[in-house]
Amino acid sequence: MNPTAQPDNRPQGRRLNENIRILVVDDNVGSAKLLATLLGYMGPYEVDVAHDGPTVLEKISSFQPDAVLLDIGLPGMDGYEVGREIRQNPEYDNMLLVALTGHSMPEYRQRSMDTGFDLHLVKPPSVQMLQDVLAHPKLTG
Repeated sequence: MNPTAQPDNRPQGRRLNENIRILVVDDNVGSAKLLATLLGYMGPYEVDVAHDGPTVLEKISSFQPDAVLLDIGLPGMDGYEVGREIRQNPEYDNMLLVALTGHSMPEYRQRSMDTGFDLHLVKPPSVQMLQDVLAHPKLTG
């Protein structure tokens, strides 16, 4: 055993050389691309985007993100419905689920928490807010 080796504090199941995978979801294509690009500059993250609920559910099983930044105001299947679908699968219990919305009132925050979101961010998220998300224990161990 190497006495100078540092402990691996990443979440269980993450391989040593594996980047954190983040799925950015927004029906506004430009906003999704901008946020994905910003996250890509913030660290060694593998970032993908989706623009509607059904695509999110497909990408979760194929991309297997560690975190999903999910717009609540998606057309059709809204973010609350997508969040409920994700949380119904115990396989995704360790996934960080972040609500992105223009609503900051307490009842919207509570609804996000009741749905199973870990965090509730008001759009547009600041760099500091994103740094706080990326420092969440579900991503850092």
